[in-house]
Amino acid sequence: MVINPRFQRLALLTGSEALEACDRTRVTVFGVGGVGSWCAEALVRSGIGNLAIVDSDRVCVTNINRQVQAISSTLGQAKVEALRSRLLAINPGCRVQAFGKVFSRATADSFTMEKADYIIDAIDSLTHKLDLIEAVTRRGIRLYASMGMAQKLDPTQLKIADIWETQGCPLARLVRSGLRKRGFQGHVTVVYSAERIPLSRGIPVSCGSAQCLCPKGAASREDEAGDLSVEWCSSRKVINGSAVPVTAAAGMILASLVIRDIYARYALEPQGKAPFEAAGL
Repeated sequence: MVINPRFQRLALLTGSEALEACDRTRVTVFGVGGVGSWCAEALVRSGIGNLAIVDSDRVCVTNINRQVQAISSTLGQAKVEALRSRLLAINPGCRVQAFGKVFSRATADSFTMEKADYIIDAIDSLTHKLDLIEAVTRRGIRLYASMGMAQKLDPTQLKIADIWETQGCPLARLVRSGLRKRGFQGHVTVVYSAERIPLSRGIPVSCGSAQCLCPKGAASREDEAGDLSVEWCSSRKVINGSAVPVTAAAGMILASLVIRDIYARYALEPQGKAPFEAAGL
């Protein structure tokens, strides 16, 4: 294999066989906000050769503090298109697909998830997160999911665990409850944190409200392809505070789970060593 010089330093660590496997690997990232955008970038910088990114939102000025594709020049652009441009600038050889729509039970079949080797769940919506977990595990695809990363400042408190073993994370608790109600008995590897920062005394700014910080008149824009009818930003009633050291660290951990699993399959196992889960890495 001729090693792409972009990934020469990684090849020194993993070996050329694992790097070649990364180029063949297909990953889909659902949700490219504060967690998913950094995960996608880390995957491309790690030599993943086939990446699909899914998100229906547009870049808002309030995304700049935590989302990798959110800069002054991308305000108003579809998040997946802004991120796709950045990812191709990093590695033009990566095959990046952008899907500017919401994942749900109704749209699940349109994403051809069966072609993916790994699925990353970085979705904010509880219902859609539950839908994705069900759909992915039913198809037997390896899934890594992010739990709640808002109201946190300390990235060193992030942990990796099975969803049923998480403690202290409000979103993980809701996910567990929702899965039980759906009769789900499978296992999901998640990244979570039990850290809880008290709510600030400031008045939260709700996107879509009179206090919204987004430019006025942008809510009805559609993307260049004309196949979206999404608002500038979602009209959620509650907006939680979040910080990039935590969201980015969670995205990096999710990406590392993919890379380490590939490494375990193509570099460790041929030598008779255990995969990283068994090795406690």
